[in-house]
Amino acid sequence: MALRVGINGAAGRMGQRLVALASADNELSLVAAIEHDGHARLGSDAGLVAGAGELGVPLGTSLPAGIDVVVDFSVPEATEAILGACLASKVPLVVATTGLGEKLESEIRRAAEQIPVLWAPSMSLAVNLAMKLSDTAARALADHPTGADVEIIERHHRFKEDAPSGTALKFGQIIADAMGQTEVRHGRSGRPGKRPHGEIGYHAVRTGDNPGEHTIIFALLGETLEILVRATSRDCYAHGALAAAKFLAGKPPGLYGMNDVLGL
Repeated sequence: MALRVGINGAAGRMGQRLVALASADNELSLVAAIEHDGHARLGSDAGLVAGAGELGVPLGTSLPAGIDVVVDFSVPEATEAILGACLASKVPLVVATTGLGEKLESEIRRAAEQIPVLWAPSMSLAVNLAMKLSDTAARALADHPTGADVEIIERHHRFKEDAPSGTALKFGQIIADAMGQTEVRHGRSGRPGKRPHGEIGYHAVRTGDNPGEHTIIFALLGETLEILVRATSRDCYAHGALAAAKFLAGKPPGLYGMNDVLGL
């Protein structure tokens, strides 16, 4: 039987792609398309909003009974609301929204004690593989005799509200855990002085409709390693989120990540 899935933020850019791709997946049955109170398109067919044809699923504000899993790809305020609804109904939740803030992140961790939650800064399968490669490189270079300088460059569309991206920060966290950097630098200007080895530099670029790319630079004296992962379509994030939903449904309470989906 097809998995009964709901999409939170269904009328947003990513939500529309999730609706379209979920409706075309024989393993999934779209049963809920959720938006906030007062949204201009409440009551409209979610498939028509997404350009996927009529699906018979109207944009609404609540979870139906019997739902198997919810995918949240929205904004932090909407994530907080759906987290409470999933807790009340004991429904598994995939959190793909970024820029959540410490308070909401703590709430997600507490919720995972009662329901299964899969939370990741990126739903891209390629990004998560790149994170594994970055961890391997960081551990190999941690004690390099000349030291390794780490810089992270991320590029996203002009509409993205948070910077650096949650994905870039996760890359940095993985590397710092392996190499021990304690300082963070967001861009450079003026005369910042000699670059300390115990620093990770972040650089955020916002251009056009770029769906997302990250370059992780490990620079030694005489050679450089770069790990580049680039999205050419937002569908990669939607496909990853739906794969996460399939993984999460039926799991016991706990906090899961994309490494669990990939078996890493």
